[in-house]
Amino acid sequence: MPHLVIRGISSEQMKIISKPLVEELAEICECDTDNFTLEVMQSTFVFDGKEVPAFPFIEVKWFERGQEVRDKFAQAVTKHMMSTDVLEVEVAFIPFSESAYYINGKRCAE
Repeated sequence: MPHLVIRGISSEQMKIISKPLVEELAEICECDTDNFTLEVMQSTFVFDGKEVPAFPFIEVKWFERGQEVRDKFAQAVTKHMMSTDVLEVEVAFIPFSESAYYINGKRCAE
């Protein structure tokens, strides 16, 4: 289940790094690679009346795994994103509560 929503990087760039990124994240999270979803959002950034270049901003939606895992996860995401020659990467974690997350109508906390 970690779901990464990625802005500010092209889907072509993401395709290049997706496999090694997910493999490293799966190792960090101690889960299978098929637990991950990568969603690349094509966004237009505007400032001062003009379109401007974007920097990668990654939202990680997941069940909380603790500070140590979160730090390693953010470092791995940053490393792989920067390998595409971007200069800045921001990662934000959005934790889900298992009692408020349902799969096929069944609460995950059960």
